[in-house]
Amino acid sequence: MGPKPEQLVSDRSLDLIVLAVRTRSLLCRIPGSDTLVTLRTAVRDEVPGEIVTVLPSKQWTLGHRQQLSGKVQGSRLDIPALGLAPLALESWDEWDPEEELGDEPTPDWLVPIVRRGPRLMFEMEQVIPGEDPNDPWDDPITEAADLHQAGAIVEARELLMSLTAADLLCVDAHAHLGNLEFDHRPSQALRHYAVGIAIGAAALGDDFDGVLDWGLINNRPYLRCLHGYALSLWRLVEMDTAAAVFERMLWLNPADNQGARINLADVRAGRSWSP
Repeated sequence: MGPKPEQLVSDRSLDLIVLAVRTRSLLCRIPGSDTLVTLRTAVRDEVPGEIVTVLPSKQWTLGHRQQLSGKVQGSRLDIPALGLAPLALESWDEWDPEEELGDEPTPDWLVPIVRRGPRLMFEMEQVIPGEDPNDPWDDPITEAADLHQAGAIVEARELLMSLTAADLLCVDAHAHLGNLEFDHRPSQALRHYAVGIAIGAAALGDDFDGVLDWGLINNRPYLRCLHGYALSLWRLVEMDTAAAVFERMLWLNPADNQGARINLADVRAGRSWSP
């Protein structure tokens, strides 16, 4: 016989880390351990990477996994409590505005960035569970995006949830889960993007002043989360916060491959979001 399962049912609430959201359950991990728990509950709007506070009512074992039923009392985003190792940052050459821009006229949004002068470029580590590094066609993120494009939303979500279940550090899974919600539930999309942003921010630290160039492809998941987050804020008419995120994107990637400068101008002008 294996070790006796930890007793989880009591008159006290407990915290669980959400790894994946299923139709009628949440796959969770107990903070500070590798123990997985399936929480049987009415799933609301929880997202992978959040911590749920649960008042448990019943505990049992099904197969080799602990099952728990109970009421979810609340959820929060607390990246340090997840116990994840920060994504690594690889330093590259300097980004020099004089070399990058040459004699081109400098638009107003770019003036303070140019004045700041040269800054180091970095590439953020990208985690994709199950990816075969020797097979460029074996990419579950691309597969999920293709499923989304084909209208197979359920299949796309299941695939992305399998990635977060394997490793919450898969920032691109959070970005694409946000994309699945963006058209119909921007407030829910916001929560997915927020997790990816918080994971990336933990790697950058509070005083990061470098460049995350879009051309360094492993930066793209984090930049996608920022983009989706800002667009969701814009849709929800959180104009000041959306503008701040678009500005942050321009400082991180002055080449602006995502069109943040255009969106920023529209937000500052008070224009409503439109597809």
